[in-house]
Amino acid sequence: MKKKFDPAQNYKKTRKLVEYIPRKKAKPLVYNKLGFKSGLEVHQQLKTKEKLFCHCPVGIYQDFEDFDAELIRHMRPTLSEMGTYDGTALMEFKTRKNITYRIKNRTTCTYEVDDTPPFPINREALDFAIEISLLLKQNIVGELHITRKQYLDGSIPTGFQRTAIVGIEGEIPLRNKKVRIIQLSIEEDSCREVSDIGHERIYTTDRLGIPLIETVTYPDMKTPDEVMEAGHYIRFLNRSSGKVRVGIGAGRQDVNVSIKGGTRVEIKGVSHINRIPELTHNEAFRQKALLEIKRELLKRIDSTKKWKPVFKIINFDVSDIQYSPINEAMEKNYKLVAVNLPDFKGILSFFLQPGKTFADEIIGRLKVIACLEKPNVIHSEDMNAVFDKALLEKRSNLIGSKDNDAQIVFWSSEDDIQTAMETIEERCRMAFEGVPNETRKALEDGTTIFERVLPGADRMYPDTDSAPIPIEDKHIENIRKKLPLDLKERLSQLKKWKIPEDTYHYILRNNLMSIIEKIINDFSEKPVFVSTLFGHTLKHIEGQFESTGEFDYNMVYDLFRFIKSRKLQKEILGEMLPELYQHPQMEFASILNTIGFEEIKPEDIFGNLVSLSNMFGQIKRSNSANAEKKWIMGNLRQIAIGNISLSVLEKEVEKTLSKKEMQK
Repeated sequence: MKKKFDPAQNYKKTRKLVEYIPRKKAKPLVYNKLGFKSGLEVHQQLKTKEKLFCHCPVGIYQDFEDFDAELIRHMRPTLSEMGTYDGTALMEFKTRKNITYRIKNRTTCTYEVDDTPPFPINREALDFAIEISLLLKQNIVGELHITRKQYLDGSIPTGFQRTAIVGIEGEIPLRNKKVRIIQLSIEEDSCREVSDIGHERIYTTDRLGIPLIETVTYPDMKTPDEVMEAGHYIRFLNRSSGKVRVGIGAGRQDVNVSIKGGTRVEIKGVSHINRIPELTHNEAFRQKALLEIKRELLKRIDSTKKWKPVFKIINFDVSDIQYSPINEAMEKNYKLVAVNLPDFKGILSFFLQPGKTFADEIIGRLKVIACLEKPNVIHSEDMNAVFDKALLEKRSNLIGSKDNDAQIVFWSSEDDIQTAMETIEERCRMAFEGVPNETRKALEDGTTIFERVLPGADRMYPDTDSAPIPIEDKHIENIRKKLPLDLKERLSQLKKWKIPEDTYHYILRNNLMSIIEKIINDFSEKPVFVSTLFGHTLKHIEGQFESTGEFDYNMVYDLFRFIKSRKLQKEILGEMLPELYQHPQMEFASILNTIGFEEIKPEDIFGNLVSLSNMFGQIKRSNSANAEKKWIMGNLRQIAIGNISLSVLEKEVEKTLSKKEMQK
């Protein structure tokens, strides 16, 4: 009888052998006991006109299907001068990937595809990097040395990224501590990955070579919230310079996490800083779980050096199985391979992260290294639902499994079987050591998956195509004189103005302080009104509507100037902003027509008060003066907005109602 298998049942059966604490319930003491520490690498594109080492334009993004040429490359590892291979290079070589670059002539030249040497460095980008480095209170290097940093995942066609340290040893203030900055570097951005399936990985080159700064902190953050706070501060500081790009893909973070007994694990590509706390929290507990797995395995296995898994190709009939991944694999003429893992019983279902077990560590590596698309395995706790009793017995006889063993069945093309077997054995052997050094990819749900092994320590070496660049003290001082207000002072100014704290993030994120100050000074407006117009009203509008053009925050300043010239009241701004945001190209006078504004003299509005009050008495039964005031204000609001201040109108209504009460 055929059995159906529901893979979701796997997670229902997961045994949480680790005392996992949800982040919202975790106190600082929890992280102290774990020995949690974390550092940040914040990457931000610079707002230049050209790329870093050529004259190609930046900020022009191509569609995945829109390209002029394709270039294909393969990874070939070579021995270093020390007679060793880089671990990342060996891993990428195993994947047998075809790396395809989709090129647009408008955004890519022969430099990007490694056919010509680099142009001199973009001096505009270098000056921007110096400015931001000064904002971080760093020491600027006297001479810029361009180096090559190996990038072996294919994201840069040359196989390396040109990078240079600009400033060293700075610091940023958090709420309760200071975080030290190791360095700020200027470098070229990598390609944009658009597809990675099986042995085919595809990139576009529009992003390649865009000037980028990387700010690296020491591992001074002791809780996930401190990591997020540091990330926000660095991002706000970068934006406060006005010299960085914003928007999707312009900024991203890599987070390094370790706990006591663990090792440094790098979480790559965190696009939203608010995701950092969940990611770092889960990584800390993943490492805790891996250390517990290590202790358990070392209790069971006398000699880890002699430990050896058993691999056998399944040679009996499995056509009766009703499990679509295996059915599809058989249609492709893939092989089914049974694996026995001695003394691993219960380890594969050991809880590591929410929704993920140790089996997922193997599954993830098989996807990346052996290029086996998920789902690619089933393991002991799943097999009872896939194999019937007779098939399970055949499997056990085939691989000689015992009661304390665990089993895996994976499916693969014949060409990938050897790599898959090596990958499974390698990851299981790593379990004896605890936490492997690796790079992991951030997922939206706050968990991570394996991306690649960490590069070797010798991944950087001098760029023989680029001469050292002196940075004179006089040039540094000229940049220092033009620095914007320090971010700490900006925060102090917001507090002094008594601006609501829930607007800080929006204002600093979008670098709006200078615009707000200009509006306050030029039009004598109250800071709270201007700040909330941006941080509350405009933020809400952006979440509700889409713009049909390119909206510029400076348009709000122009809008203030327009209503002042027309002698309109500021409340009209709340009515005009939604239209301006949706149609940035529309003239302000046309927006007034669109919202149905009509100029009415205040005295004409006041003339309606007595008649409205009498009408209220006829149609409403309430005797409440407050209810009557609200009703009248509601009826007059639409014609009053822009013509008279609502606070002035309210006083006039109260005055009218007071007279009415006295006449009774």
